[in-house]
Formats: sequence, C-alpha cells, structure tokens
Amino acid sequence: MDLLDFFTRSREAQRALQQARARLYRVAYAWCHNTALADDLVQETLSKALKHSAQLRDPKARDAWLFTILANCFRDHFRKTREMDDIDEIEISDETTPETESSRGEIVGMVRSAIARLPKGQRQVVTLVDLEGFSYVEVSQVLDVPIGTVMSRLCRARAAMKNILLPEFQQSMAASNPSTLRRIK
Repeated sequence: MDLLDFFTRSREAQRALQQARARLYRVAYAWCHNTALADDLVQETLSKALKHSAQLRDPKARDAWLFTILANCFRDHFRKTREMDDIDEIEISDETTPETESSRGEIVGMVRSAIARLPKGQRQVVTLVDLEGFSYVEVSQVLDVPIGTVMSRLCRARAAMKNILLPEFQQSMAASNPSTLRRIK
C-alpha cells in the first residue's frame, strides 16, 4: 500500500480506500466470477478514484462513487471483450467441523451458481442490494439506471433465483435426510 501513501495525503483517505477495496473486490468477483479480472477491475477503479479524487464532492457518498466507477470499469471491460462464465468454488474455513464447512460450501456454491445464471443486469442489482446492502437509490446511481429498473431487475432476479434454488435445495435436503430412505425386503 505504499502507492496509496504516495498518492493520498490524508490518513483518513488511505483508510477509507483500504476498507473499500475488499468490498469492491467482493462485488467485482460476484459480477465476473474471475479472480484476476476482479482484481484488475478493482485496481482500475482505485486508480481512477485516486486520479479523479477532486470530483468527489460529498465524502459521505464515497462508497456510491467508488461503486459507480467500478460499474463503469465493468461495462468498459465487457464492451471490449466477451463475458465468460467461469465459476470458482470457494472454501470456508471459519467453522470447526468438516460437515458444516461442506454443507455451507454446497449452499454457497448453489447460490453462486444461481447468481451466475442470471442476466448481467439482474446479477449486478442482486449483488449490490442483497449482498452489499446498498439502497435502491444508491444502486440506481451506481448503475446509472432508473430506480424502477433497479426494482424490477431485483424482483425478477429474486424470482429466478427462487426457481433455481428451491428444487436444488429440496433435492439436496432429501439426499442428506436418512428418513427418506426406504427399506426394501
């Protein structure tokens, strides 16, 4: 982070950018499902944010401003290249038992898979609202779409995810529940 020390004069600005980096990466990865691309998008976002930091009028709107830059970098990238559907599995290491890690990993994998199946616009909205906690107004500003579009995309995304996840979850529960096995004589 020596580069941040060089370009930013205040410790507060450095701390804010360091904290925002993890959130930016999480969203970028949720949008593209590619670790290298997500890292590149975040790097480009922070570079543009540092270069144009004078354009930020309200420090309270810093997060929305950064995510707007990220959305623009994402759009710019996919204008140049084709979108790739590459889903990586994640590992969760915060639980103590392998069983809980396995079941949590399966659930996360199913949700990631469901999000990956959504169209780009719905995927962006559902990750910003449901995973990152942005308000509809902030998402509207970040993605530069009307608030009604945000609401309709979110509604369609949630309905699509329900249709995708409910059968998978029921099948997974039936397979793991031994009471559903029948005894054959």
